[in-house]
Amino acid sequence: MSASRKPSAAGRRAPASVPDRAGSVEPEDEHGESTEAEAGSTGGSSGTDGTSAAGFSQSLERGLAILSAFAESGAVLGIADLARAVGLSRSSAHRYVSTLAKLGYVQQDPDTRKYSLGPRVIDLGFAALSSMEMTRVAARHLQSLSDETGFAASMAVLDGPDIVYVDRRRSRRPNGLVVDLNLHVGSRLPAYCTSMGKVLLAHREPAALRVLLDRTNLARRGPNTITAREQLMSVLAKVRRSGIAVNDEELAPGLRSVAAPVRDRSGAVVAAINVAVHLTTWSASVDSLTGRIEEPLRRTAAEISTRLGYRPQAPTT
Repeated sequence: MSASRKPSAAGRRAPASVPDRAGSVEPEDEHGESTEAEAGSTGGSSGTDGTSAAGFSQSLERGLAILSAFAESGAVLGIADLARAVGLSRSSAHRYVSTLAKLGYVQQDPDTRKYSLGPRVIDLGFAALSSMEMTRVAARHLQSLSDETGFAASMAVLDGPDIVYVDRRRSRRPNGLVVDLNLHVGSRLPAYCTSMGKVLLAHREPAALRVLLDRTNLARRGPNTITAREQLMSVLAKVRRSGIAVNDEELAPGLRSVAAPVRDRSGAVVAAINVAVHLTTWSASVDSLTGRIEEPLRRTAAEISTRLGYRPQAPTT
């Protein structure tokens, strides 16, 4: 989805002593705890949250350095090992590790008292790998969909009440029809009034969906925006049954799109893809658009899902 980046200082092993941004080593009190240098003094003014004037948090850097130490120094480490690897006193290292343990990022063996990476880190790793694999797999198929239909094709994932674009392709056909809304990878839109958002919301568990809708202001954005929660829930139920969602001028005047779900090997809907048009380039009805787009859209979503390991269950008799 994006070019690889050089690892930050937080992702590399810290030096023998962790200096502040001005180059001085953190002082410690008589109990071995870091004083205000650890709380965020970075050679300049800082806030009480450990963030420097430049927005750099030493506390966060040290926490991430501790997590990185497991990859660089060993899968199972004690407090002394971590303190030595990161360059902190044992008491300071213990305080950071205790916080990480409470949050689920590290876990302690009750017998050896040593630590290893916890399930939260594993979840993040799988999520990152899945996201990178998904966009890599989808790129060729999205481009083919855009070229076949002549319209822009996109992929998005759900992030809270919003969708986030993770890929967007324009048709390479000479007569391709471009919908330019200044959308790009990383763009965010409210889920409730977009076709991809409705696909993703429709496949959330009921309790999670209620939480998301509680955080959503169903404001009118286009002439056909759904602003009543009961009506939206009814539409989402239909989307879940049909496997297709339509946006008919709900996000913005003149904008229409059709979306379908992308599933991973577990069958969970992890993304959605859509094809979008504008009335200035396609003035026919939304039903006519759906009729033209639905087959290649469903086929493309199925191809991407298959590449991600999804195998639909055979119908039972």
